[in-house]
Amino acid sequence: MFAPLRYAAFRYLAAGRLVNMVGNAIAPVALAFAVLDLTGSVRDLGLVVGARSLMNVLFVLFGGVLADRVPRRLVLVGSNLLGALTQATVATLVLTGTATIPLLLALGAANGVVSALAQPASAAVTPQTVPAELIQPANAILRLGMNTGMIGGAALGGLLVAAVGPGWGLAVDAFTFAVAAVAFTGVRVPAARAGAARMGIVADLREGWSEFVARTWVWVVVLGFMVLNGTLAGGVNVLGPAVADGTIGRSGWGLVLAAQTVGMVVGGVVALRIRVRRLLLLGVACMFAESVLLLGLALTPTIGVLVAAGVTVGIAVEQFSVAWETSIAQHIPADRLARVYSYDMLGSFVAIPLGQVAVGPVAAAIGTRDTLLILAAAVALAVLGMLASRDVRRLEAGGDARPTATPSPGSGDGATTGSAEPAAPA
Repeated sequence: MFAPLRYAAFRYLAAGRLVNMVGNAIAPVALAFAVLDLTGSVRDLGLVVGARSLMNVLFVLFGGVLADRVPRRLVLVGSNLLGALTQATVATLVLTGTATIPLLLALGAANGVVSALAQPASAAVTPQTVPAELIQPANAILRLGMNTGMIGGAALGGLLVAAVGPGWGLAVDAFTFAVAAVAFTGVRVPAARAGAARMGIVADLREGWSEFVARTWVWVVVLGFMVLNGTLAGGVNVLGPAVADGTIGRSGWGLVLAAQTVGMVVGGVVALRIRVRRLLLLGVACMFAESVLLLGLALTPTIGVLVAAGVTVGIAVEQFSVAWETSIAQHIPADRLARVYSYDMLGSFVAIPLGQVAVGPVAAAIGTRDTLLILAAAVALAVLGMLASRDVRRLEAGGDARPTATPSPGSGDGATTGSAEPAAPA
């Protein structure tokens, strides 16, 4: 079950991603309440988080090309150092009382660019750190470790905000970026396309697009998550803190987020053991549960209901996450994997800034409760749309993208991968 941990590169990757998640769990709680303390406006909060998401969308394709050209370890280390710098600046502004919405917008946008550079590399490097037969347990272990970090991070974020203010939460987030950068120095795998003839960026993007559209199940799921992520970004990330402020309190909201991560840890343990032939079908079907938290916020925003909803959602989300990452790694040639991930991220994330920015005005016009109910219905329709695809229902575990060599246990070296030349939210 824990065989991937025999490989040094995988251990460093798992450590770096765990630390990242501690900070990433703190940051949304701290930033949300920093903006609410500054202006009290849900609309301003939507603009600040939307700016980061927009830059993430605009630059993620470049991040995919970069991760298939430049050593992925270098991308991970550099992006985390830049993330530490941007978040330390935000923390300083909040702690000194000099933060303004324009400054937070600019720094959020900068952090979104940094994240866009890191994400494809972080996702694509995993299959290089373990043999092909260990990809599913490797993904499950990564998710398990990351979610364990998120439990402490979400709870700590709520406590920090309630006890000493959101600025200290943002300072801790900056520190975690720096620690993760140190951990990622140990992810020693071959350069993504060592020995391959260099193409232009446009040609690289075209090659990645060909891989992306060649498999119906890939783009159908990405389209589904375009809707799903947009609705959840607005409903949970923007309306969630606003509802919590008037009901269960800020520390209570941190507890709800932590409960969701507890569910993800439980789901990770299940994903380590589960063996089904149609793994993606199971994962997609589990996403019906995403509507539970939205319904709880709309109908019964009490601590008991929202904690239970968070646990349920967490268990379900983890089944999809492991199923998706495993399916992509097994079926996409490794030398093009980061670019396919970048198209996945572009499609999945493009609606996030729209959801974050639009949900405030919509809630002001028709009410928070009705907005949350509409978003819950949209989640269910998006899942039904994905399940309507025969390719999504029929895809079997396993694939044609196999390493030609395997990493040695205890070493930092990865495999030479891919069907052609040798071949990642941070």
